[in-house]
Amino acid sequence: MKCREELQATLFSVVFLLGMPLRLSAYEAVQEEETIFAKKPCPAFLVFDNTAYLADMTIELPCSCKPEGVSSVVWYYQKHLGGEDAAALTDHNGTKVVDAAEIATGSDIRSRFSIRLFSLLIFRSRPADSGHYTCGTAGGQFFYGYDVDVQEAGKVSFSPELPGQWRGAAGTGPYRVFTGFWPWSVCDRCGVRGEQTRVGLCYLQTDYLYGRYRHSPPRVASCGSASVPRRFKEELQERRAELAVRRCLAACPPEPTLSPGEKSLLEFLGYGLKAPRVPVKYYTRPVGYPLVLACPNARPQHAVAWDKGRVRLYRSSYMEGLSNATRIYLDSGHHLHFRPLQLEDKGTYYCWLQGRVAAKVRLSVTMRSGVKRKLSDPESIYALKTILLSYTVFTILFVLIIVVRLFWNCLANNRAPC
Repeated sequence: MKCREELQATLFSVVFLLGMPLRLSAYEAVQEEETIFAKKPCPAFLVFDNTAYLADMTIELPCSCKPEGVSSVVWYYQKHLGGEDAAALTDHNGTKVVDAAEIATGSDIRSRFSIRLFSLLIFRSRPADSGHYTCGTAGGQFFYGYDVDVQEAGKVSFSPELPGQWRGAAGTGPYRVFTGFWPWSVCDRCGVRGEQTRVGLCYLQTDYLYGRYRHSPPRVASCGSASVPRRFKEELQERRAELAVRRCLAACPPEPTLSPGEKSLLEFLGYGLKAPRVPVKYYTRPVGYPLVLACPNARPQHAVAWDKGRVRLYRSSYMEGLSNATRIYLDSGHHLHFRPLQLEDKGTYYCWLQGRVAAKVRLSVTMRSGVKRKLSDPESIYALKTILLSYTVFTILFVLIIVVRLFWNCLANNRAPC
């Protein structure tokens, strides 16, 4: 009898689990995922899709097509087509995971990229990363290409609204230069006052674009695109991207409710209902060093916000370039910078993604002890500059004292030829 009851209970649990709603499933396989690349044939002649981003953003370039028999791809980077600066970007079949907090300032692109599911991710992009990116194989086959233009933000405005999608048109005759704005992001926080952002990038409209590039809409390319003729480059050098910020207030969506049967099953399987719902990351850094925190899974079009405990780090007070945000600031790619770390920076930081808390970061700041310095460290450079400056000042003072004493002796001995 006892075995029969256990068997019935087991069968009941299995039937109940199979009949549960889809919201309890963590992953549902896509049946047509194997043929996703076969649906989009690769172009017979390699062309480059023009795409533009704001500096400091994380760029994702998918390999939109490839033969079904290819199991791994290699991404190639080249600043100018036909040049000698071509480089193969590879991270050993995409197994390298890059942490934005470990990326040093001014580091090369080889330490700021990762390949995941055939897509190329470039972390904390810079204007120097602009160029041609091609998806292919190690044998020299090329499938898909991008013409990437990374523009630096020259203006951050805190205004309630911007007039229309296009602004600042200039130029007459065969071309027109304007700023094209992305749609406003969603409110980056819920339940409290938040902020919305809108990116404005520089574009050129003309009929004289090079034909090896694809543009959307047609006849419109970003100002830094390689498809723009050289005769327009001089005027476009003065144009900069823009970032607009405005306040917002949004209500938090209701939490999903579970039926008593679902709650019982979760408890039976060992999943506590009060388990932490956001990932927690731990960082321990010595005082005096720079640190950059990035929100996990954030994309350029996402709304991202940062809090330190209950303190809201609003862009209106912590945006890069503001006079009161020289040490702790937010860049245009939603990264939180510490330049440098201090003991009072330790604590718990919360990252909001699309209006909901997405991650928790516990930051510990320790005193330095027994750390070997390198000449490239910021503190080593500062110490060398201080030593050289002090040596120069003391040398000048020593020479002045010798000259003054020489003239004083000449005057005392009444030596006119001196």
